[in-house]
Amino acid sequence: MKSQQTQTLGTTVLLVIVGIVALLSLNAFVIINPGEAGVISILGKARDGELLEGIHVKPPFVSRVDIYDLTVQKFEVPAQSSTRDLQDLTASFAINFRLDPTQVVNIRRTQGSLQNIVAKIIAPQTQESFKIAAARRTIEEAITKRDELKQDFDMALGGRLNKYGIIILDTSVVDLKFSPEFSHAVEEKQIAEQRAQRAVYVAQEAEQEAEATVNRSKGQAEAQRLLRETLTPELLQKQAIEKWDGKFPQVMGGNGALPFINLDTTKLQTK
Repeated sequence: MKSQQTQTLGTTVLLVIVGIVALLSLNAFVIINPGEAGVISILGKARDGELLEGIHVKPPFVSRVDIYDLTVQKFEVPAQSSTRDLQDLTASFAINFRLDPTQVVNIRRTQGSLQNIVAKIIAPQTQESFKIAAARRTIEEAITKRDELKQDFDMALGGRLNKYGIIILDTSVVDLKFSPEFSHAVEEKQIAEQRAQRAVYVAQEAEQEAEATVNRSKGQAEAQRLLRETLTPELLQKQAIEKWDGKFPQVMGGNGALPFINLDTTKLQTK
């Protein structure tokens, strides 16, 4: 009886030991997947050296591993500012970024989670960068030169976030808004400019037409002058003879005029 109890106790102890060993084994390893990085904290203190993809050993029970996603993240961040001419301008930016894997330990120590990074770093720095970009131009320039506004914003934001281990890949202006009063003023200005351009075009067209008319008149006057110079009496007589049909006029009109001799032109032509 005692032998059976001893055997049962030994089996139980062995199972407990195997369970403890298995538990220790499971807690002594961590797997980091592609596109991730890990940070080991032992007794609440982050240890130097990031964990990249693969299997890593860690102290069981007294350590934990925080996993950070290194793939591209996208967040939409609102921003508001005043332009150089003190007009209100609001925008919404889509920020594409990823974490620098070599900086995840520092990120863990200073910011903690990805949510904290967005709320405490990216959002306020987006706001400040937009203020810098908007203050350099008037509201009209911000609208008509939108690409330049974005370039200034990207430069300011990239420089600010890089020191936090955040790499900006791309930004885009999702929405850019201004006051309805300014929108109406811009529309009226564009209409006025179009009318002014139309008036200039009409004036230029009238000037060109007047110049063409003058040139035609000069051409006609020159042609008449040349014609008068070439029409000599001899040439006029020659042209008259060439056009004569061989018939004499029967009577010369006018008071006291002598009648032409009535000649038989048929006989003249047959001789």
